[in-house]
Amino acid sequence: MKKSYLLLHFAIILAGFTGIFGKLISLSEVLLTWYRIFFSAIILSLILRILRISTKISTNEKINIGKIGVLITIHWVFFYASIKYANISIGVVCYCLTSFFTAIFKPLIDKTRFNYSELLLSALTLVGISCIFHFDNSYQLGIILGVISSSFAALYTIYNEKLVKVYDSKLLNYYQMIGGTVGLGLLLPVYLYFFPTVNLLPSYKDTVYLFLLSLFCTVGLYVLFAEVLKKISAFTVNLSFNLEPVYAIAIAFLFFNEGKELNFSFYLGLLFVILSVVLQTAISVKKQQNKGF
Repeated sequence: MKKSYLLLHFAIILAGFTGIFGKLISLSEVLLTWYRIFFSAIILSLILRILRISTKISTNEKINIGKIGVLITIHWVFFYASIKYANISIGVVCYCLTSFFTAIFKPLIDKTRFNYSELLLSALTLVGISCIFHFDNSYQLGIILGVISSSFAALYTIYNEKLVKVYDSKLLNYYQMIGGTVGLGLLLPVYLYFFPTVNLLPSYKDTVYLFLLSLFCTVGLYVLFAEVLKKISAFTVNLSFNLEPVYAIAIAFLFFNEGKELNFSFYLGLLFVILSVVLQTAISVKKQQNKGF
């Protein structure tokens, strides 16, 4: 059991490195994302072949899965844009708004009642982001991009929740990466027309970072989570994942010395974000305990 918990937190630390690679890779956010999903699709293809998992599903199913892959692709584009226009700390804190958008979008999509406790708790995160938004004008564009990123992450989670109950996760991820590769690939000429860039191909260093990002922070995460889920409940795994922004900010402080760029408003906003996570965690634990009786 101890080994499973160590693997779980190693996976969360890997997730925290996603933003670090976004900062290290010199490519624009769109090209970075395209190469990430392209490399991930190739790696997943090899995994499916090695494990002899059939990829034969109908064309309509492939299209429906691929469309959801476009959502996570758009999320990554705006997430990396947020990091590049602001910094890693702001990018990962804005990601915490995913729960707020989930509380808004899910009842609208599923046509159910709003959960007011979730809305109130998510509003604390919104207050935190508002505090951060006002701490430095130079980072406001990055914050806006981060907020957009979290909205697409919420949509991806909501729609993907239904698919994971039907399809093998590796197969699902494979076709989502293909959908994202094709979808973003079709938009690349338009993007490059309006935002021309000298470097279309990654440098040797960028290629190494992209491979590591795809292998460990995209495909590798699934393998680790699959292993820990054999010993640890999905509830505990999801609960522990709330630590990702904390790990990411700690890594950013360590490698990029971002602590010097941040002031009281940022830390006040971060406090509200952490408070919302703690309260959500406490409520979730209480609900889980009540189910046990």
